[in-house]
Amino acid sequence: MVGTRKIHARHTPGNTASQANAPHQAYRLITQVVVIGSRVLGRAFSEAYKQANASSQYARAQAKAGGTAGATGRANLSSGMTLDEAALILNVPKPTTGGTAAKNYDMEEVMDRFKRLFDANDPQKGGSFYLQSKILRARERIEAEVGPVLEKAAQEAEVQAGFKPKMYKDR
Repeated sequence: MVGTRKIHARHTPGNTASQANAPHQAYRLITQVVVIGSRVLGRAFSEAYKQANASSQYARAQAKAGGTAGATGRANLSSGMTLDEAALILNVPKPTTGGTAAKNYDMEEVMDRFKRLFDANDPQKGGSFYLQSKILRARERIEAEVGPVLEKAAQEAEVQAGFKPKMYKDR
């Protein structure tokens, strides 16, 4: 009888060999999940770093291009829009950078188109705020490109004509 008890005790549901190793298997599984997860995250972070580094090197190379190209690059980054896109949005000719062509650029046409398109896309009149913001950024982008040239031309014209301050509106 004693021998049958031992056999019977061995085959009870609580004492199987697979259940005795269950805690060790759980630790092994958790360890594998942690190791694989850390590998995936490590690769993702290294790829993100490589992309950010390449992007910063490209931006540095564009900034080193010099002169007006550097100013254009900064304007592109600040507004997120190229000069071609801005001219297309406002349906005006693209201003050329520098020289007498920029001095002769018609900013009044840009402002007229801006006002008309901005008012037409008013959200209170059923328009789109997104389009309004694109129109505003387009005007700002063109002003950033042409503004300094026009200011310099105005200063040169004032120097040639002599200093005549405008003190009153009627004069």
